[in-house]
Amino acid sequence: MRKNLFEMGAKFEDGWSFEEEKKKILTPKEHSLTIQKQKRKNKVVTIVGEFFLEKKELKKLLKELKSHLGVGGTIKQNSIELQGDHTLLKELLKSKNFRFKK
Repeated sequence: MRKNLFEMGAKFEDGWSFEEEKKKILTPKEHSLTIQKQKRKNKVVTIVGEFFLEKKELKKLLKELKSHLGVGGTIKQNSIELQGDHTLLKELLKSKNFRFKK
């Protein structure tokens, strides 16, 4: 039997892993959020983030914000993007015990 001529040099027992690095999960009081407003296609988008929550909890928070503000939104790179300019957003998140950068 011939030895495999196409072997890779890396050994997986040397600390290599295919598992995705575990994301840290923080409580709302440990967050330090920022709010940004961007103009896209002549419309304003409000971006809040970065959140360190489980995916399920982040989706739940997005759903609550969208229904309370009556707008559309999405999650991108652990940040929440909402359509429009929202001044009430910071107060809503503070009532849920989230903190913001000064």
